[in-house]
Amino acid sequence: MKGYIYSMFKGADPAQGWVMTDPIFGPVPTLGACMPNVRRVVERGDYIFVVSGQAVGVKQYIVGGFEVDKKINALAAYKQFPRNRQREMADGSLRGNIIVQADGSRSEVDYHAGSLEKRIENYVIGKKPLVIETPQEVTIARDETLEILKDIFKRRGQKVTDIIARWRRLDSTQINELREWLLSVKKNARMLPNENYS
Repeated sequence: MKGYIYSMFKGADPAQGWVMTDPIFGPVPTLGACMPNVRRVVERGDYIFVVSGQAVGVKQYIVGGFEVDKKINALAAYKQFPRNRQREMADGSLRGNIIVQADGSRSEVDYHAGSLEKRIENYVIGKKPLVIETPQEVTIARDETLEILKDIFKRRGQKVTDIIARWRRLDSTQINELREWLLSVKKNARMLPNENYS
């Protein structure tokens, strides 16, 4: 068992109102357009963890993680997950991580650079997601993310990118430590009052 943890792009902070274009933590966790390097190397039973992108005035936090269940190609995903087909919303924002159309051509609204062929392979379907969701959970996770990453990777740093850069591999011990930490955040958040959190 191995895993990977990566940071989303600048401004991609779900707790600050940014909506995940790639529905990594939807009803069924999927990763289909971003991070083709990670998608290529993970196998069933591996784990993927995601850190929020850098945003003004707030600390980055580990948004969550999931276990890889299987991988398919984007055309198979197009049929299996119609709700994940990339589309433009009324406000101009994009949703979805299936960047092909029914005939296999690139989605008209796809913004990813590079080869379509490399992007459409290894659509990851996950299970057992652990997600930081409530305001209380986010508050704790923002306070503790840097320290847990420094502890797990035995590295010093003042920010998340000092520890993992854009992405980093995890061994089984590190995966278990991250999962236990996520569970502890959710448990501790339930003990906090519901007000005065953002």
